[in-house]
Formats: sequence, structure tokens, C-alpha cells
Amino acid sequence: MELNVRPVEECMFDAVSLGEVMLRLDPGEGRIRTARSFKAWEGGGEYNVVRGLRRCFGLKTAVLTAFADNEVGKLMEDFILQGGVDTSLIKWMPTDGIGRVCRNGINFTERGFGIRGAVGCSDRANTAISKATPEDFDFEYIFGTLGVRWLHTGGIYAALSEQSCETVLEAMKTAKKYGTIVSYDLNYRPSMWSAIGGQKKAQEVNKEIAKYVDVMIGNEEDFTACLGFEVEGNDENLKTLNMEGYKKMIGEAVKVYPNFKAVATTLRTVRTATVNDWSAMCWADGEIHKAKAYDGLEIMDRVGGGDSFASGLIYGLMTTGDAELAVNYGAAHGALAMTTPGDTTMASKKEVEAIMGGAGARVQR
Repeated sequence: MELNVRPVEECMFDAVSLGEVMLRLDPGEGRIRTARSFKAWEGGGEYNVVRGLRRCFGLKTAVLTAFADNEVGKLMEDFILQGGVDTSLIKWMPTDGIGRVCRNGINFTERGFGIRGAVGCSDRANTAISKATPEDFDFEYIFGTLGVRWLHTGGIYAALSEQSCETVLEAMKTAKKYGTIVSYDLNYRPSMWSAIGGQKKAQEVNKEIAKYVDVMIGNEEDFTACLGFEVEGNDENLKTLNMEGYKKMIGEAVKVYPNFKAVATTLRTVRTATVNDWSAMCWADGEIHKAKAYDGLEIMDRVGGGDSFASGLIYGLMTTGDAELAVNYGAAHGALAMTTPGDTTMASKKEVEAIMGGAGARVQR
């Protein structure tokens, strides 16, 4: 497939993400409701992707976000710096002492085990990035002067507020103006859209956003809720997704959005919170490419698995243009990311490629 990614020498950054980064508080093996201590991490649906591209795949990345200018914001910056992601594009917003003007988001997440599913409890209203407008970022400078090869953003950030919808669109339009490839993860969350118009608003926003997307990421539920397309004859189990029905749905979507160069999704069957069947697929050039299946995958922490899939997919598409290879990079990276705690990857490119090649879990000495 031909994406026409901008040359490395023209751009300061290989990839930039636009979205919210939250402080994740993790009770480890315990429960949020009974915890007496928490492990602190950083995480966010859009940020996790460029963090993976930097830390696992060695690309030069930056995050477009906003923080309240206080000690928690500085802690978040320190986490991001530890992950190697450039922080120079962060918007620092003044705030009062208690967060009335703006604040930084917090996400309590417990991992789940066996029959007990993972649980998330977000505290993210009134955050700095949800209040940010297009005028808070100099997109002309970022995409025109500095140069960016790939922009990634998604439906979680778009759902944060009326302003965030507008910021996503302005970023995408400017990125496209300068030849930056744009990927978008639909990532439909009904609870996030409910306060700003529900599914009707989600479709209104995402149908406009879709006009500027080159690589669309989302499962059939996302496509139905956000764009109004459906898979005919599909059963509820993702493992037995009707491939012909999915392909037909993508064909219809591409007629409406001929700008789509690739469409990808993870495939997950949840046996228990700690054992999933895991794979992925990618549509490109009229063909469906399915990744190697990781059936019976044992999971330590499932949060961020889809984001790590996206970063592997983007790396593969950006560096090889081969959709089949790219979806396998994504599936292997997502699988590895779920074997470690936290939202973000701890895998190396060498490990990802070894898993793609069939390496087992024997001890390495």
C-alpha cells in the first residue's frame, strides 16, 4: 500500500499524538475500594501510542496535550520524559489552588483477575486539555515549520468536551495541509459522550473527523456507534467475526470515505480477565489481512493493549508499507504490552519481532 509518508529529513518528529494524559493510580493486585497504597503511572489512549513508538520502536515522538501548571502536572511531565517522548509541545495552563480553573486528570485502574474483570474509575472532568481550544496550539508551526510525519488522535479525546472536538478537527486539517499521515482510533465510550449529546453527537463529530483520516482504527461496534455502519450476519463473539460481513462494511465505509487507506481492529475474546484470545486484522487495498492468533494469552494488565496494537501497526505501515506485516507488528506488540503492568509498553522491538517469528517463553540467559 502507498501512504506517501513524508521523508524523515523534512520533519522534526516521526509521530505526534493529540489527547489527554492522566495520572494512573494502580492498586496492584488489590482493589481500588480497599487500597492503602497505589503505584503511579502515566497513561492516555492517544499518548500511549506515541510512547510505544518511541520506547519500543525507537521513533522520535512528541505529545500534544495540556496540563494545569502545578506539582501534579510536573509529575506527569516527568513520567513522559522518562518514556522518551518530547514534551516541548505541551500547553501549560494557569490554575487556582483547587482546580476550579482547570486541573489534571486522574485514572484509578485495577487489573482484574480470573472471573473478576478489570475496573476503571476516572476523575477527569474540567481538565486542562478538555478546556484547550485550537488557539492554544500553533498547528501551523507544528505541522508546517517543525514537520510531523504522522499524527495520531482518537475518539476518547474527541469526547472530552465541545472544545476537544474542535481541536481534533483543526489539528487534522492542518496536518493534512502539510502532508502528514493521520490515524484515528474511534474508541467509542458511551459514558464519555453522554454529557455532550450521546451517540447522536458521537456520529456528528466522528463523521466529520473521518473525512481527514488515512488510517482508521476501530472494531465493528465502533463503526456502528460512531459512523453508522454495521457488519451483516455478525455474532457477538469477536473471535467468530463474520469476515465477509466485516469486509463488506469496510467496502461501504471506503465508498463514503475514499480517503481511508487502511482500516484496522483488534480481535479479542475474553475467556477470563486473565486469559484472552487475541489477534487483529487490517483492511488495505481491498484485502483483509489477519494477524497471527494468540489464543489463551495470559494477561497481567489489559489496559493499553489496544494502544500498543496501534503503535505496532503504525510502525509497520510507516516503515514498510506492508499491511500484513504491520498488523502482525501490532498484534505482537499489543500481546506483549498486556504481560506487564501499566498503560504503556515495556517491550522492545527485538522482543516483538521474536514473538512475530514464533519465539516461545523459555528463559533467556
